[in-house]
Amino acid sequence: MRPVDSQIKHELDTHIETIGAELNADVVAIVSPIVPGLDLRIRDAIDKLSEKKNSIAVILDTPGGIVEVVERIVTTLRWAFDEVAVIVPDRAMSAGTIFALSADRIMMDYFSCLGPIDPQIEKDGKLVPALSYLNQFERLNKKAATNDLSTAEYALLSKLDLGELYQFEQARELSVELLVKWLSTYKFKGWTNTETRKKPVTDEMKVTRAQEIADLLNETSRWHSHARGIDIRTLRDEVGLQIEDLSANSRLYQYVKLYFELLKDYMSREQLFSFVHTRGYF
Repeated sequence: MRPVDSQIKHELDTHIETIGAELNADVVAIVSPIVPGLDLRIRDAIDKLSEKKNSIAVILDTPGGIVEVVERIVTTLRWAFDEVAVIVPDRAMSAGTIFALSADRIMMDYFSCLGPIDPQIEKDGKLVPALSYLNQFERLNKKAATNDLSTAEYALLSKLDLGELYQFEQARELSVELLVKWLSTYKFKGWTNTETRKKPVTDEMKVTRAQEIADLLNETSRWHSHARGIDIRTLRDEVGLQIEDLSANSRLYQYVKLYFELLKDYMSREQLFSFVHTRGYF
């Protein structure tokens, strides 16, 4: 990564400290695909923080990536901090959605979006959505069972690598497992009574609700596209997630907006595809 211009660095540092003061938390910005090596950079960024606070806010912008890397990042954050908030100023897709839903608090505005939890696997140097391959395989298998395959479809089915398909299945299972674990442990930790009947909420009820959310976000027939953005209203009304409206706190909203716009402008100008920043670390 090229050295950060001193003036830009100063402005970014000032903005991130202002956001931290508003939230009474440390802040780390992650604008990057979630790929191997990102977890190491985040560990280094966290280690650079002196006199850590109890909470950290993650300003997250990502097209997604590899769920195993998300697991390492979340484990690192949870080791260092008692509470984690995720702020999504633009998008946190796929594995980024799983990351966001590992937080105690999620903050978005009307423009922000999460996505279906379609994990990605590295294939031929590219990240490919696992569910696309699994759905295609299942579709062709059903047609094969009724001897309804065309010649082209038979050729396609014979080329599918069973080892890769198993890897895709495991990525899907891991995504759902982590989402259920993190939602029930962190996001739902303050859920003590049901909304209508005011009955005490048990750990089993939390896991069941988390599983329902994971299944819905994993339902390709509902969202149709790996890149489909799910906005705050849909997440609240249809998925049933409690998402804080970032714009309800006008001061914080402006601080985050100024910071994020400056950072994205700098990354575009310098042609950077990945950036991690906290106080004391670029």
